[in-house]
Amino acid sequence: MLKHLLPASFAVAAVMAISTPAAAKAPIEGRWVTEDKDAIIEIKPCGSTICGRIIRFLVAPPTPNPKDTENPNPKLRKRPIMGLAVLSGFKAEKAGKYRGKIYDPKVGKTYKSFLSVRKNGTLKVQGCIGPFCQSQTWRRAR
Repeated sequence: MLKHLLPASFAVAAVMAISTPAAAKAPIEGRWVTEDKDAIIEIKPCGSTICGRIIRFLVAPPTPNPKDTENPNPKLRKRPIMGLAVLSGFKAEKAGKYRGKIYDPKVGKTYKSFLSVRKNGTLKVQGCIGPFCQSQTWRRAR
């Protein structure tokens, strides 16, 4: 009896492997509301990595069409905040954890970053300087 089940189980495994998409959607992809509830960030593939751009302000900025004025590079200070990639270069590391960089346009600094979806469906966003990390919780936008 066992020798009849083994070929059947291999056949089922083969069908499942074939039907699984090669590039499954990353669980971090989608639209996320920042912890401060001031913007929506859309996370999606950007070439071979994953990035996140500001796609909507939920709180009106102090000036219309705000620019990246705090950027340390003077050549980038006139670029608009809307559409700006604040998450860049993210790649899957292990068990749903992604590593890349996060840019904070409020202070013009870039940090090492980790993203992971928690069991409750929220996104844990960490920005790190050396071994010290600060976390935020982002929620999926509706």
